[in-house]
Amino acid sequence: MSNSQEYRYTQTHEWARLEHNGEVTIGITEHAQDLLGDIIFIELPEPEEIFSIGETCGVVESVKAASDLYAPLTGEVVAVNETLNTAPEKINEDPLGAGWIFRIQLINPTEWDELLNASAYATLIAED
Repeated sequence: MSNSQEYRYTQTHEWARLEHNGEVTIGITEHAQDLLGDIIFIELPEPEEIFSIGETCGVVESVKAASDLYAPLTGEVVAVNETLNTAPEKINEDPLGAGWIFRIQLINPTEWDELLNASAYATLIAED
C-alpha cells in the first residue's frame, strides 16, 4: 500500500489519487484484489457519467466473486482504462498503477478530506 499523501481510500476498498490537473484517478486497493483473486472481467463506467459519492459505478468480477465498484467521490467520469476490457488482470498485477479503473473531475472537492488516509486504511484492513 502506498503511504503517499496523494492517495486516499474508502471503507469499500477503492483508492483515489489526486492528479496535478485536479482530476482523480480511481481503482481498487491491493487488499481488495487480494480478496477477489484473479480478476476476469470489469464493467467500466461510461465517460461523462456523473456519480455521487458511494454510488455503484461498475463491477469487478473475479474467479471467486463479483463485487460492485463504488464511487469514492462525486464527479464526472473523464477517462476510463480501456486496457482493462481485454486485460482485466492488470488490476491484479498493478492495482495502484496500470490497473487504475477510471478518472473523474471532482464536483465537490471537500469530499477528499472525508476519505481515509493510508494510516486509517491500514487500521481498517488490519481489523478485517
